[in-house]
Amino acid sequence: MRTHPIRMARWSARHPWRALIGWFVFVALCLGAGIAAGSNAAQTEDFWVGEAGHAESMATQGGLQRRPLEHVMISAASGGRLDATASASAVRDITERMGRLPEVAGVAAPVRSADGAAVRVTVTLKGPELDAKKNVVPLLAETEKVAASHPGLVVEESGSPAISKGVNDQRGDDLALSERITLPVTLVILLLVFGSVVMAGLPLLLALSSIAATLGLSMLASHLLPDPGVGTNMILLIGLAVGVDYTLFYLKREREERARAGGRLSPEALVELAAATAGRAIVVSGLAVIVSTATLYLATDVIFSSLATGTILVVAVAVVSSLTVLPALLVKFGHRADRREAKKAARRARTGKPVTTKPVKPENGRVFTALLRPAQRHPAIALCVSVLIMLGVAAPALGMKLIDPGKDTFSRSIPAMQVYDRLTAKFPDLLVKHEVVARSTPDRAAEVKQALLDLGRRAQADPLFAKHTAPTVRTSSDGRISVLELAVPHPAPSRQAIDSLDHVRTDYLPATAGRLPGVETAVSGDVARGQDYVHDEKGKLPLVLGALLLLTFVMTAVAFRSVMIALIGVVLNLLSAGAALGALVLVFQGSWAEGLLGFDSLGAIASRVPLFLFVILFGLSMDYQVFVVSRIKEAMDNGMTARAAVLDGIGRSAKVVTSAAMVMVTVFAAFVFLHLTEMKQMGFCLAVAVLLDAVVIRMVILPSILLLLGDRAWWPLRPSRRKEPTPTVGRTLENVI
Repeated sequence: MRTHPIRMARWSARHPWRALIGWFVFVALCLGAGIAAGSNAAQTEDFWVGEAGHAESMATQGGLQRRPLEHVMISAASGGRLDATASASAVRDITERMGRLPEVAGVAAPVRSADGAAVRVTVTLKGPELDAKKNVVPLLAETEKVAASHPGLVVEESGSPAISKGVNDQRGDDLALSERITLPVTLVILLLVFGSVVMAGLPLLLALSSIAATLGLSMLASHLLPDPGVGTNMILLIGLAVGVDYTLFYLKREREERARAGGRLSPEALVELAAATAGRAIVVSGLAVIVSTATLYLATDVIFSSLATGTILVVAVAVVSSLTVLPALLVKFGHRADRREAKKAARRARTGKPVTTKPVKPENGRVFTALLRPAQRHPAIALCVSVLIMLGVAAPALGMKLIDPGKDTFSRSIPAMQVYDRLTAKFPDLLVKHEVVARSTPDRAAEVKQALLDLGRRAQADPLFAKHTAPTVRTSSDGRISVLELAVPHPAPSRQAIDSLDHVRTDYLPATAGRLPGVETAVSGDVARGQDYVHDEKGKLPLVLGALLLLTFVMTAVAFRSVMIALIGVVLNLLSAGAALGALVLVFQGSWAEGLLGFDSLGAIASRVPLFLFVILFGLSMDYQVFVVSRIKEAMDNGMTARAAVLDGIGRSAKVVTSAAMVMVTVFAAFVFLHLTEMKQMGFCLAVAVLLDAVVIRMVILPSILLLLGDRAWWPLRPSRRKEPTPTVGRTLENVI
């Protein structure tokens, strides 16, 4: 692995046009193949988890699985009592129109609200539950026509399909907004770093082309691991961040080598020098992100698997682009720069104008010098103070509560959600449904049905359940499967809804159908799905985190041949991730920041966020760990003492690491402006983690530890030491290799 980046850079430098054409052909082929193959969307059964999943599996065997439902509500435009004649006309109109649609399986009889102010018509769609968001479009169009035909009435539609469509539309708008924010801000940051439009545009060009190639590859990968529709978000999020970062590190190193060479080395040699240092660090960093992200597969969850696949693919493609097409571009730009300098020299020779040399700028400005000063002068004090601050920020994570966000938590800016609120206010029985499923032999169907009806009567006597909705039992045609539906007039995330599920599972079911010998029972529904999903994730958390810590430690130890460096890296990554999660809980679990960040607090953290962020944060933290420690080790290999190497390595990498962090923070922070609370939480936590990692961890805590430990930090590696550092200016390529 040590020489592969150099060989790849050497080939690309010597054959730049082949490398450039080959890269864009690769991107086109990946994208074309993905579009041709299409995406394999996840099905309902891919989301089955725990007891709820088992219940849905049994119901599906009997053809009694949950069907997608839409509700059309008719009310008076004045807000008063509904006119019977006008509402009957609208009901007939909507029933006839919906009944003619090929997407509709059936239209139920109208139901009047308790106060008589509204009438509801329930429409059942054909096809799987997850396909309903596409099939609902014609239904919404018919509802609009009925509304236009009855101006004295309010005719509106909502339901899980319409809400899912609204969430998808909103997610698309949000991603477009995040791109409009991140691309110009990233370009400005790169312009400040390089001072050149061309050099600033290179990282963005490679990042965007890497994302395009990955989108195609992810479509192909979905035929092995189904796509639940969230992978694209992560490809854009991580792809822009690491794509720009890797290119930035390589570019900065090439420019650094060019400045040191002072025109004595060709562009090809400069590219090989950069590949020998930054190129190898990019490979190690990319592998670290890939390996850490792969631990998400251990969760055996379709969403985590999709997120892992998208992240792994985009990081791998970004690494390849940095090692192949980037050297070719640098060589082409290098030769152009050399020709431009030669022309300037010729003009100066003709005019006799003296050569002026610009003063050498310091490697880092005052800000970076100030950040490094506490660790340099008082490492013990700096270490203690900074660690205590990070632990204080991390402390709120101990009180983290998890929730599986359902439709009740979606943004109210979605029109279907606004209708949903009005609909459930008039028909609260629609808020939550528990589904009790029983499987037995056909000859016991009547006995099972009677036991389930008994369960329903017990539930109706419970104040947590709906009083005006009679329990109904559906039985499969072969008599093996029976399903009881219980209505709960409380939102799914509420304590009352969760308690009602506990009552069914622990009290009513064991006392009725659960007592029948040979009868298999399970409970599903809106609340059961969320509760079982959270419980399943908590059970997988120790396995995923254990594998993550072990693999991160092994990779770092192998890369730097030091057990202590690997141990320090794991501990610092834990500290960084813990602080980010603490900040997440502090901001999003309470309500004080709702107005500031534009969200409605769930009173908890979305259940997928902590596990996913922990894994991704470990990978991203390894980015900076690898680049900083590589510079320190390089200085030690060149003969510096341990102390001098730490100050030199961190000093030289501080500006580029911080610049890269600012790019990542910008990309992630843009997600705070999105509507979905789950995406807000992810973006906020990632942005905070990267900022803390780049500034506090890498500029204060890491140098303090390394300065205090000295050579012991590199145990068992024992590098040779010299009393004075060896100057690195004017190195040849052979010295590096």
